[in-house]
Amino acid sequence: MKYFGTDGIRRIANTELTPSLVYKVAKAGAYVLAKHSNHTPTILIGRDTRISGTLIESAMTAGFLSYGANVKLIGVIPTPGVAYLTKKLKADASVVISASHNSYDFNGIKYFSNKGMKIPDNLEEEIEEILESGKINELNAEKNKIGVSEVREDLLDEYLYFFRKNFEDEFENLDKDNFVVALDTANGATSVIADKVYTALGIKHYIINNTPNGININDNCGSTHLDMLKKFVVANRCNLGIAYDGDGDRCLAIDENGNEIDGDIIMAIISNELKKEGKLANDTLVATVMSNLGMKKYCNENKINFEETKVGDRYVLENMLQNGYNLGGEQSGHIIMLDYNPTGDGILTSLMLLKSALKNKKTISELSKIINIYPQVLINAKVSNDKKYDFNKNTEIQERINEIEKEFSGNGRVLIRASGTEPLVRVMIEGENQEYISQKAKELADFIEKTLK
Repeated sequence: MKYFGTDGIRRIANTELTPSLVYKVAKAGAYVLAKHSNHTPTILIGRDTRISGTLIESAMTAGFLSYGANVKLIGVIPTPGVAYLTKKLKADASVVISASHNSYDFNGIKYFSNKGMKIPDNLEEEIEEILESGKINELNAEKNKIGVSEVREDLLDEYLYFFRKNFEDEFENLDKDNFVVALDTANGATSVIADKVYTALGIKHYIINNTPNGININDNCGSTHLDMLKKFVVANRCNLGIAYDGDGDRCLAIDENGNEIDGDIIMAIISNELKKEGKLANDTLVATVMSNLGMKKYCNENKINFEETKVGDRYVLENMLQNGYNLGGEQSGHIIMLDYNPTGDGILTSLMLLKSALKNKKTISELSKIINIYPQVLINAKVSNDKKYDFNKNTEIQERINEIEKEFSGNGRVLIRASGTEPLVRVMIEGENQEYISQKAKELADFIEKTLK
């Protein structure tokens, strides 16, 4: 696709993602997403804290109104908040304006359907077809059919109510007097709502990086830069640290000793808790091929089925919906709990982790012992762009991979995949010995470079 990538459209704001492009994307999107409805469509727009957010919101709004759709502007709100409100308000579609964990100069557009889910590839392709055709110029509302927009930043409180409804009673009955959480909101979309949620649930917390100025989103903070939070947790003797990303659809955690707790560990803790409660659908956890080998071993030992998908949260969700599973996610901390919301939700994930610690009266480091994470090494092999997908067909490369995997005897693995955007083949090796896997990964990457140059 020309415009849409794996997570919507993402480009440098105002130079590549121009207001005129955004305007057209809005018109085409409104047409594709609302053409089967016989009423005036209503579309929600939420955004993160980037300086370009209101610029893109304005162009997007103009495109929707010009097509004849009505718009509700929700303001700064996490991506999952928009997904939740789309379903709750029975809107026809919604848009999140965010570039997630990218630096402030990027921005992006993500469409959600009336079910609160990211739209599938075929609808994105249809939007692109309309964009590229002359049809875009015909999509004009006239006279009294022109849409109207309204500012509805008060809807953030509906998202707060979602957490109160699901967690208030439970947290009221848990002993949380001596438990303190540090929240890093990455100067992003969770800057206001995370504080409101933790306050409403009576959880003692500190909050850092919650003063967005349009250009400090993800700047040495949040889930992509954990050092500040690690130091803060240890210095202030917190029991748990939580780092959200720019648009709030994922989180990573820090235990009381300052150690990182990634998405695999968080999924293990949550799946274990849900299984004990009889709430893990079909006793199954869905994750991608990038999940640590320790995740498979944890599932085997705890009689949990492990379903593996391609990299990308949309493939995790697809598998969950097709097979009736309710928990899945990625190592990055993007975790989907379908009983609550059809997209990853960082605040929801953090509350589930916190609930597990309080219910079991255990520290986060004790809870983490349920899974043994294997050391992992990732090395990029620079190859010719037209040959980067040939590693699967090359018998010499496949023989090398098989030799390494034999040596592991089930306690390690090799994963090779081509980069979607660069002339690179990514070589990932997991095993028990860091030094050994580093050496093997370098040898294999060198061999792939020579073979596919």
